[in-house]
Amino acid sequence: MSSPTIAGLFPGQGSQTGELRERAERVLPTLVERCVELVGEDPFPRVADSTRFAQPAIFCASVAGWYELREHLRPIVLAGHSLGELSALVAAEALDPLAGLLLAVRRGELMAAAGGVEEGMLALLGAEDTFASALAREHEVTLANDNAPGQVVLAGPLSRLRAVAVRAREKGARTIMLDVAGAFHSPAMLAAVAPFREALDDVELRRPTIPVFSGWRAGPFGDVRADLAAAIVKPVRWRATMLALAETGAEAFLDLGPGEVLARLARRNIPDAVVLDAAKLRPAPSKEASGVA
Repeated sequence: MSSPTIAGLFPGQGSQTGELRERAERVLPTLVERCVELVGEDPFPRVADSTRFAQPAIFCASVAGWYELREHLRPIVLAGHSLGELSALVAAEALDPLAGLLLAVRRGELMAAAGGVEEGMLALLGAEDTFASALAREHEVTLANDNAPGQVVLAGPLSRLRAVAVRAREKGARTIMLDVAGAFHSPAMLAAVAPFREALDDVELRRPTIPVFSGWRAGPFGDVRADLAAAIVKPVRWRATMLALAETGAEAFLDLGPGEVLARLARRNIPDAVVLDAAKLRPAPSKEASGVA
């Protein structure tokens, strides 16, 4: 029996685990050293403090996950959730790992600076699509992430999100205020777009060796630099992206980042999907740690 065709998935913020540093340092110690230098301090113990720390730390762990498995599988397509797009482009050899790290650090800095203490994000669980959209319109907040049926994230001023939560619970939906300082993937992040585009102009981009899908386009990247910059304020259309990946012929989905966020979402979006376990595919650790290729 032939092996299934695979779509490789790279997560964004919220996928952190307590093993980020160990995972990254085991495979790519040079990348970890450079990450600490660029951030100005060790970001790994502080991933919960700010997106400035979380983004580069998760990027390093995700790229390490790919490096562990890249000799043992060949996905037919790749996609990343928000920050994960940088990791996916590294896996597709469109970005050098160090260039990707530079972008992850800059992206985290800019989004942290654009965030505000009175803005945030609210997960809305178990609501019908029409009700979620109506709530967003009524309370003038942004539908920032459409992750799966019955699982969306709204972004905007905290006062409005609290009003949304009250209304949603009245209708039987569940809500969770996310521990983030900013309304990511909404117009509130506009100040980060232009300087991030400038950072993108300073790195080399090559033609990807594996197709990479954009999370807001829910399809292949167009102009990669423009799409990555726009993604800061565009919604993450992960539900549509998953369906588009399945339409490419992908029969199995593999979450290559830390945690299992995208593995769970794969099952939510495509109930009969084959979801591979990266831990079972991982080879035995080698005696010598790898550098950055």
